[in-house]
Amino acid sequence: MPPAIKAYVRIVEAVNRTVGQVVMWGIFLLMGILLYSSVSRTLFDVPINWAVEMAQFSMAAYYLLGGAFSMQEDAHVRMDLLYGRWSQKRQAFADSITAFFIVFYLAFLLYGGFSSTQYAIAYDQKHYSAWAPPLAPIKIIMTIGIALMLLQAIALFFKDLARARGQSLS
Repeated sequence: MPPAIKAYVRIVEAVNRTVGQVVMWGIFLLMGILLYSSVSRTLFDVPINWAVEMAQFSMAAYYLLGGAFSMQEDAHVRMDLLYGRWSQKRQAFADSITAFFIVFYLAFLLYGGFSSTQYAIAYDQKHYSAWAPPLAPIKIIMTIGIALMLLQAIALFFKDLARARGQSLS
């Protein structure tokens, strides 16, 4: 593989590893929000109207920003009917085809994310609830997460293609 592709894969994986390791601590933020809400409602009889939405936003950020790291670590679910019996090269070839479709899907998802984020910023879009938080911050985070997954999917495509050819990018 050309040095530019090797550099691309190395840089993308370093960025996604760093983001993923930072974001993985976000589960404690989510737990804190839910614990605060539960204690407030149970012990003090004071319901917090923002807790559920903040938990949803935190979980969306957690999943989307951690998605690229999950892809990198091969920690996703795989349906294994035939795949496990194939040779490494055949698995890599199948993975490169799958990665192509993932890139295609994520490119459209990123386009929609940009469009939705622009709308949220331009019209100061707010969530329809009593708390009415602005949606632009979470949409920006979601779009960044989708972009990181797209970059990682392209890196995986290159890695799988190299493996299918009997080479390594590491």
